[in-house]
Amino acid sequence: MIEKAKQLVDAAKSKMNDAVKFLEEDLKTYRAGKANPVVFNNVVVDYYGSMMPIAQVASITVPDAKTIMIQPWEKKMIPVIEKAIIDANIGFTPQNNGEAIRCNVPPLTEDRRKELIKKAHAAGESAKVVVRNARRDAIDAIKKLVKEGLAEDIQKDQEAATQKETDAAVKKIDELIAAKEKDILTV
Repeated sequence: MIEKAKQLVDAAKSKMNDAVKFLEEDLKTYRAGKANPVVFNNVVVDYYGSMMPIAQVASITVPDAKTIMIQPWEKKMIPVIEKAIIDANIGFTPQNNGEAIRCNVPPLTEDRRKELIKKAHAAGESAKVVVRNARRDAIDAIKKLVKEGLAEDIQKDQEAATQKETDAAVKKIDELIAAKEKDILTV
């Protein structure tokens, strides 16, 4: 019984860590005024009938702080990639020279900064919901084990361990959001 209770806490911890990792990766895709190829991670193109991320059909480089170059492996992919970038609505206007696509990183406007901060806070709140749901599920399962014969003092210990993991995950989420907000506000 004790092992099963510990497994429930570990499973909840794993779900919480996954939520934090997902948020961390998601926040990397927010454009903060500096050239970063990660902003194209969620942009997909139609490549012979399958939807593929741009990084799988082209090389993405950053020649300087305000420019991102996309070099497709096949020239006929240039218009497809351009359309995908425009459709993704990530704030870039692609320009092609027949060989590669250049995206100049425009400075963030005040409105865009506020919009990105609001989006970051919403993503953080979603991650916190996942963390809280994992805590609730673990505590409910531990309470069911009490009905099956788990000692109440062990129940309290496991619930406290679950709460400790929850607090740690929420703190990490708050730190990630604060860091991203600072990054967005840095001109």
